[in-house]
Amino acid sequence: MESEIYRPLGLTDDEFKLIVHQLGREPNLVELAMFSIMWSEHCSYKSSRIHLRRLPTSGPRVIMGPGENAGVVAATDKISVAIRMESHNHPSAIEPTQGAATGVGGILRDIFTVGARPTALLDSLWMGTQDDPRSRWIFDGVVGGISSYGNAVGVPTVGGEIHFAPPYAENPLVNVVAVGIAETTQLVRALASGAGNHVVLLGAATGRDGIGGVSVLASSGFDNASSDKRPSVQVGDPFEEKKLIEACLRLLDAKLVVGIQDLGGAGLTCATSETAANAGNGMEVIVDKVPVRETGMTPMEILCSESQERMLAIVAPEHLEEVLAICEAEEVLATVIGTVTPPDEEGLYAGRGVLRAYFDGVLVAEIPAAALADEAPLYDRPQQEPAEFRVRTDQSVLPPDDWHPIALEVLKTLDFDPSSIYRRYDHMLFRNTLVTPGADASLLAIRAPGVGGTDLAMALSVDGNQLWSRSDPKLGTLAVVAESLANLACVGATPVALVDCLNFGNPEHPEVMWQFSEAIDGITEICTALGVPVIGGNVSFYNEAYGSDIDPTPVVSTIGYRPLPTHPVPDPRRASGNVILVTTGETPSLSGSVFAEIIGDRRGSFPAIDLERLNHLLGVIAELVTADDLVNAATNLGAGGLLAGTVKLARLAAKGIRIELADASVEALLGEHPSRFLLATEKPAELLDYLRNEGLQTAVIGELGGDSVEFEDWLQLSIDIGVA
Repeated sequence: MESEIYRPLGLTDDEFKLIVHQLGREPNLVELAMFSIMWSEHCSYKSSRIHLRRLPTSGPRVIMGPGENAGVVAATDKISVAIRMESHNHPSAIEPTQGAATGVGGILRDIFTVGARPTALLDSLWMGTQDDPRSRWIFDGVVGGISSYGNAVGVPTVGGEIHFAPPYAENPLVNVVAVGIAETTQLVRALASGAGNHVVLLGAATGRDGIGGVSVLASSGFDNASSDKRPSVQVGDPFEEKKLIEACLRLLDAKLVVGIQDLGGAGLTCATSETAANAGNGMEVIVDKVPVRETGMTPMEILCSESQERMLAIVAPEHLEEVLAICEAEEVLATVIGTVTPPDEEGLYAGRGVLRAYFDGVLVAEIPAAALADEAPLYDRPQQEPAEFRVRTDQSVLPPDDWHPIALEVLKTLDFDPSSIYRRYDHMLFRNTLVTPGADASLLAIRAPGVGGTDLAMALSVDGNQLWSRSDPKLGTLAVVAESLANLACVGATPVALVDCLNFGNPEHPEVMWQFSEAIDGITEICTALGVPVIGGNVSFYNEAYGSDIDPTPVVSTIGYRPLPTHPVPDPRRASGNVILVTTGETPSLSGSVFAEIIGDRRGSFPAIDLERLNHLLGVIAELVTADDLVNAATNLGAGGLLAGTVKLARLAAKGIRIELADASVEALLGEHPSRFLLATEKPAELLDYLRNEGLQTAVIGELGGDSVEFEDWLQLSIDIGVA
């Protein structure tokens, strides 16, 4: 092709040759743009699919798994829960408010696309340290975008986490989780079934915002020209989204659509090709029938635009008038833009479903739908273990003469007061929230419109720890999953599924691909051992700035069920009595800890986890929290170890704690391991007997009361210490 124009679109020489082979000719510019966005890293997962296949994805409750718009797990025989996790990292670095807001909008559409009503959001935010003005601007914009969109559209943000660290100054991470509830019989898949059915575009008019977003932003790192990428950031309208939610759910409830798909990354090109390919059919699209909000838009711009608040519905002719009437009643624009076609019977594409796009009566694109949606190249990229990974020796650190400065530095590194963030979110919409933000996990009643309530509640947690994952991508990521499951246990829930958001650097760097593959192995190992299926997720590559990759940052969100509480759920905010440390007996480690990062020591081996013992411990904690009144608070120990966990418990309880330790070592206070819990109880003798009968290691280490956090006579801190 002249001037090799495909290269600026992110396609390689070999990929262009493959396109020519699949088409039997060179593509025109419209077709080339369509391939470039569908074969981008963001849409095709061409560098990660070979590794993602190792994840366990099936389970007794799984209804929809990876490959659908959202994962779905059964709650009862009539009600299901949909969950999805996505990233909007690169757009949020360019335009923080719109980048984060449209991330929320997109993931909500993934939920109601499968027929579920969105009921909750969670987020995982990774920003540069707040002594940097630009990082403060990004952080404030991201939180503002999430709150303004979620609050306006009417979906509560019920939990999340925030991390501040230097690697994320130029490339922040904005990971969002959405959950919805549906009648199981109302679930729908993204299929363009039935030749002759209408293709109907619902929602906002199409503009030039977001063009090239998945290829320009999500499939490249940042450099001095990053400001030029601002046009690739979409602009969201939460009020349009709210109307779209209600219209789509009415259509699905009345069973008026054959299939439905949201227009997110790659816009109309993605929605048409994926729904057609999923059904094995073709599609004809009349591009100039697409409502636009800007003059002079070309076919390429319309097909590639990522304008928000749009859906594609497949509608049988006999239902079209009713569909249009419902959309008019909900004030949602609905336009027939095409027709589902059968596979070609003869010619170059015989036996294949072909996507054909027309503009002003002229055929502007003719591509087999599967070539766009399913046949991107699959790369097994080179991997290289970093040279420093095996240069390790276990280190033992002597206790300091003065603990105070070390404790303050550890606490300063962590964020213990997310209230300044979640106060900007409405977390009580729908009145389902049983445990509010700030606890280890969120807990919501499961109620479905049209069916009513159930006797179940669902727990949700979102977790990441880049220090663990950097220290050992496999064991550290395994530990991240363990911590997320431990958070569910703290509100009495048993896990049923996991979704992930895998944030890594440039996949063309062998060290990054090694980190990624190791992280997949870590998730696979623990999820297989504990029977937790991975039902969906997202891979975000090219998180780099000026040639420097971020730390490997896999983030996971877990969902679990428990009986609907009949009495107040144990909560650190109501903690009283004695403090008991319970563990499987495994030793906490300084490797990958906050303390090790502060002193600049990356040596040592990250601790392995006995998964059988962990599974037993999680079951015991969940049973204690749900069974009786032995426990009034439960929290697990993660980053920052016993020091951070104790301060967190004291701050949430608004009470002091005095801790007595048999071992006053640095490892005991600042070492980290996800299989340790602090329990608060007014009945220590009974609780100790119960735990010991379960074969767990226990010790009464403290008592709540007073107005400070004290570790014997060698460390005293005020309750509100460590606020970021």
